[in-house]
Amino acid sequence: MSNQTTVTEFLLLGFSDVRGLQILHFVVFLVLYLASLLGNLLIIIAIASDHHLHNPMYFFLMNLSILDFGYISVTIPKSMANSLMNTRSISYSGCVAQVFFFLFFASANFALLTIMAYDRYVAICQPLHYEMVMNRRAFVQMAASAWISGILYSALHTGNTFAISFCGGNMVDQFFCEIPQLLHLACSNTYLGEVVVISFSVLLFLICFASIIVSYVQIYKAVLRIPSEQGRHKAFSTCLPHLIVVSLFLFTGTFAFLKPTSNSTSDLNLLVAVLYSVMPPMLNPIIYSMRNKEIKGALNKLIGWRLFSKNKMSIFRH
Repeated sequence: MSNQTTVTEFLLLGFSDVRGLQILHFVVFLVLYLASLLGNLLIIIAIASDHHLHNPMYFFLMNLSILDFGYISVTIPKSMANSLMNTRSISYSGCVAQVFFFLFFASANFALLTIMAYDRYVAICQPLHYEMVMNRRAFVQMAASAWISGILYSALHTGNTFAISFCGGNMVDQFFCEIPQLLHLACSNTYLGEVVVISFSVLLFLICFASIIVSYVQIYKAVLRIPSEQGRHKAFSTCLPHLIVVSLFLFTGTFAFLKPTSNSTSDLNLLVAVLYSVMPPMLNPIIYSMRNKEIKGALNKLIGWRLFSKNKMSIFRH
């Protein structure tokens, strides 16, 4: 354990040593970050302000936007600050906090995506029982369970990760404290507990993934039985965005955690990390707003109301 106590900070991987490219990285990440925050914030406000959207599907979507809001805020600001100040360091406690909150938002996000798949299954395959199954108490408890499970999973994972001894230095081959890269720095005889936790995580992942697949197989069968082409299109339009989000989140994240770190280039590590840590929170609002008429209607009303209020105030001033 003595090797672990000597680690007071970690050095994160920079995108470049050239000052101009560091500024470019800062600007690009700032644009992506602000776009993600704005998109998710608009969805949260639109759903909260429109009483027509106060139902389980949009309640889960609002929770997903809140989680995405936090998910992208865990890693991007620190990376931007390092590029702006031409530094690579992150404190030991900062790395612990980053791992905890990243795992929390990621696991809660995945749990919520699983719940959303079940919600769509009940809505399409058992429409007569939907209001009884997905009553207010039930969907609030489901959302709460996603948040609570995220906290418990993150606490277990983070505790096991930082209980290890680091014998491989403090150079993290990633722009944030990613667990596979931290384990690459661990002593070979001290991370067995974390391997057990990862194995347990894979089991949970398979259960959730199987639940999502089963839900969508049943949904697909039910949609094919809908006689109306308009009805089939409406059913697919509400499920397709969710399936795109799940696929993007799962495949990039799984590849990042299962690929061999020792044989991977830094460029590949960075690309995969950006795909699963930056792109989903940024694309979620675009996917849902473009494919969902109710969300687009709520956003149009929200923007229109703001413009009307400004025009009304300007009229009164004159």
